[in-house]
Amino acid sequence: MDYAIEVRNLTKRYKDFTLENISFALPRGTIMGLIGENGAGKSTLINSILGIADSDSTLTAILGLDMKTHSKIIKEDIAVIFNDSHYDISLTPRIIGHILSKVYKNWDAALFSSYLERFGLPEKKKIKKLSTGMRVKLEFAAALSHHPKLLILDEATSGLDPVFRDEILDILREFTQDEDNAVFISSHITSDLDKAADYIAYLHEGKMQFIKTCDEIREDYGIITCGRELFDALNRDDIAAYKKEPYSYRVLIKNRAKVRQVFQDIPMENASIEDIMLFYVKGEKAK
Repeated sequence: MDYAIEVRNLTKRYKDFTLENISFALPRGTIMGLIGENGAGKSTLINSILGIADSDSTLTAILGLDMKTHSKIIKEDIAVIFNDSHYDISLTPRIIGHILSKVYKNWDAALFSSYLERFGLPEKKKIKKLSTGMRVKLEFAAALSHHPKLLILDEATSGLDPVFRDEILDILREFTQDEDNAVFISSHITSDLDKAADYIAYLHEGKMQFIKTCDEIREDYGIITCGRELFDALNRDDIAAYKKEPYSYRVLIKNRAKVRQVFQDIPMENASIEDIMLFYVKGEKAK
């Protein structure tokens, strides 16, 4: 299988935080959502992959090339969007397009103009006069207009209204219909990932908790509300986390099929990506 990103044993240490021994692979033609609470290490991981932050790893490869030795080639084929615009606010979209045409060999001026029109962005208006949402739209227009093969988004959609976020999700799905392309997106808006992602990687306190397909998450996870007797009867290996409530337990199950074999009639809710993250962060581990 061809991978857009391949990371093995990546570790980044700070005085009070460690991103510890992270390994994962993002197949081409797919979207992987990176989730985790604030401070979990999502931005640190992205910065480490891109070489913005120094880190130790056995391998950090993008589009099949080692980032440390082929960064110049790789940068031609990737686009990165952070949650803040990095362009000089005195510039206009037209000037930015002119500058980027000198930076990228594959710059497509016609495509850039079409995105500006699609996103309702005036070519001659200075960035400082654009709203936060319009600035993010400009980032997407610029990122997509040099025909990248990998998009890396770090909370890039957080400043957008729901309608435009939905349009961006459509664009990302269109982008990965080309099986050479892939998207790695960090977002706290888990409902967006429910709609668009093929894989979910969950980072918690600097450690990767799991990487699963969205189909696996839907099939494997469920939520049970039960009393003490049933809670005690559950196999601890089937419990991801639980919350003790005044008169019951809320239990996140990570093996629905196995639990169903033993407790056939027990009501079980579907678990969203947000549910899973909240249980891991605020729930307790079964002992």
